[in-house]
Amino acid sequence: MIVDSHAHVVAPSELYAWQGHLVANRANPDPGPPAIGDALLEETMQGHFKLMDSVGTDVQFISPRPYAMMHSMKPPKLVHAWNIFVNDLIARQAKAHPDRYRGVCGLPQTGTDPLDASVAELERCVKEHGFVGCLINPDPNEGEGPAPPGLGDEYWYPLYAKMVELDVPGLVHSASCGAPRESYTLHFINEESIAVISLLESNVFRDFPKLKIVISHGGGAIPYQIGRFRAWHFRRKKAGTFDELLRKLWYDTCLYSKESLEFLFRTVGTDRCLFGTEKPGTGSAIDPATGLWLDDVKRTIDSIGWLTETDKSRIYETNARELYPRAFLTAAGKK
Repeated sequence: MIVDSHAHVVAPSELYAWQGHLVANRANPDPGPPAIGDALLEETMQGHFKLMDSVGTDVQFISPRPYAMMHSMKPPKLVHAWNIFVNDLIARQAKAHPDRYRGVCGLPQTGTDPLDASVAELERCVKEHGFVGCLINPDPNEGEGPAPPGLGDEYWYPLYAKMVELDVPGLVHSASCGAPRESYTLHFINEESIAVISLLESNVFRDFPKLKIVISHGGGAIPYQIGRFRAWHFRRKKAGTFDELLRKLWYDTCLYSKESLEFLFRTVGTDRCLFGTEKPGTGSAIDPATGLWLDDVKRTIDSIGWLTETDKSRIYETNARELYPRAFLTAAGKK
């Protein structure tokens, strides 16, 4: 089975038209969610399945599209209404096609407000919809305003406690960016890099030894600058090695180049990597030199000659089974 652990919802245009209404009037009054019928939703999903089939993907874990989550928008009720409805739409898709989809919820994070609403939404999505994980945006201010607490800060502890209680991982994935110095694509990598160091320099894994955290896009920039962080670790006379710290986290394969994928696998180990493509998404571009899709990540991984069958099995399936046990439960509650 080929399990794509990092993908996002493909939805009818009616969903994003409603988003425009919400933003235009700041949910005052709330225009109410759109009526998206089953037939329209099915038509959209069938198009998505063709993309999955074209690259050999059996199952995708789908979540809201991060750049559209609007965490920095005001008032908070706008953010809540949008994220809750998108989660419910994902739940409909996963229920209609449990052989192809698993749900991963977006959280209604609003700046640096307390995480009560996010904790409640995570619990609702897991218990009512059977979702298998959540997205964590390390910068809900979306590049504007004061810097948020790093993911090693106790601000995040209520969310971590609920994740451990429910036994669901969090996928660290930044969102949109309003800062003029960064595109949202660069912002993702910058924030994920900050998240890695903040987590590894903190007491989070001492306080929550069963916490499961996946870092999007192959760990931001950190695995590819490992020499710098090894030196930093040794200069401060820290116990162990920085490489050992990196293995407290998990990493997806949304990288889109053979060189980067090989480096990730050699640096953190194939037993800490989960197949992910984000297809369709940022990587959905054709390389003019080859005529091939950059986000056909399976083809790229299969071309790495030194990977063993055990390595590939870990990346494509068994690591996901270990990390996301809820995703592989049968109706009888067994794997």
